[in-house]
Amino acid sequence: MRLLILGGTRFLGRAIAAHAYAMGHDVTCAARGVAGSVPHGARLIRVDRDNPDGLAPLAAEAFDAVVDVSRHPGQVRRAVTALKQRVAHWTFVSTVSVYADNRTAGQRTDTAPLRMPTAPEIEHSTEETYGAAKVACEQAIGENAFICRAGLIVGPEDPTGRFTYWPTRLDRGGEVLVPGTPDDAVQLIDVRDLAQWIVLAAQTRLTGYYDGIGPSFTRGQFLAECAAAVGSSCTFTWADRAFLESHDIRRWSGTRSLPLWLPLPDFAGFATRDTSPARESGLTVRALSRTARDTLVWARTAGGAVTGLTADEESAALKAWHASRPEGDAGDSLAACGPAALSR
Repeated sequence: MRLLILGGTRFLGRAIAAHAYAMGHDVTCAARGVAGSVPHGARLIRVDRDNPDGLAPLAAEAFDAVVDVSRHPGQVRRAVTALKQRVAHWTFVSTVSVYADNRTAGQRTDTAPLRMPTAPEIEHSTEETYGAAKVACEQAIGENAFICRAGLIVGPEDPTGRFTYWPTRLDRGGEVLVPGTPDDAVQLIDVRDLAQWIVLAAQTRLTGYYDGIGPSFTRGQFLAECAAAVGSSCTFTWADRAFLESHDIRRWSGTRSLPLWLPLPDFAGFATRDTSPARESGLTVRALSRTARDTLVWARTAGGAVTGLTADEESAALKAWHASRPEGDAGDSLAACGPAALSR
C-alpha cells in the first residue's frame, strides 16, 4: 500500500508512519518538517498546508490511502480538494472533543450530539475552538471516509506530558496527591495501538465514524496499575474538587495541574464512552502497565515532556490538605499504591 500521511513528523503521525513502514508499506509524509523528523523508512515531501497551493509538490505522486491529522479546517478543505478523488481510502483523525455533551455516560458515536462547527471562513483552530473546528473538518471530508475520533492519546513521544506525569511521579514514590475518588473514570489509548488500527483501517478500507479510545477504567485502577508497573512504593492522598479548586490546582493539563483530572459531574461522560464498535472493527489495546513502563523509559532516556504540579507545589498542597483535616482524622484519603493495591 502506498500511504500518504499529511503530517507524520510528530507523535501520532510519526507512530502511524513507523507502524506502516514496519508492516511493509510505502510511506510518504507531507509536512513542513519543522515539528520533528519522519521515522526511519518514511519519505518526507515538504509542503506548506497554509499556502493555497501548498500541496502542489504532491501533484505528480500516486497513493492508495491518505491519513490526515490536521486540526485546521482550511488545511483539510484544501487537502480534500486536491487529493480525495485520487485515492481509494481516506482517514481523518478527529477527536472526542467534537461532542457537545460531556456529562452523559456511555455515549456512542452514532447517537451523541456534536458541537456546532466553526464558520466556513475560519481557517485555523484555537484551543477554544478545537472541537468545533474538528467538526468543520469532518464536514469538509464528507462521506466515504474513516473518521477516527481519538480520545486521550498517550505513550512514548507524547508532547503534552499529561499521562507522562503519572508514571514519572509514581516512580518517585512517597505520598502522592491524586484528584477526586478511586471510582472516577479514566479512558485513554496508547499511541501505538491507535496507529496500528489506523493502518489496518486503510488496508481494509474501513469507513464510518468511530471513537478511537480504549475501554474505561477507574482512576484507582489506573494509578495502582501504573504504580505496580514502575515498581513504586507510595501512598495516595485523594483530594476533592473543592480543595483542588480553592488551591488553584488545575484540571487536565498544564502548569499547576493534576493531569487527566476533569471535575464531576461536568465531565462524567468524557471518559466513559462506549468504544465497543472500534474494538469490533479491529482496535486492540495493550496493557496499561506496558504503556506506563514504556513511557517512563522514554521520559528518562529522551527527556520527554512532563506537565503538572512540581514537587514543591505538590508538597505545599499536601501540607494544606492535611492541615484542613480534623486533628487525628485522615479519613479515607490515604491508600497504599503498588502491587498490593491491585487486589483491593
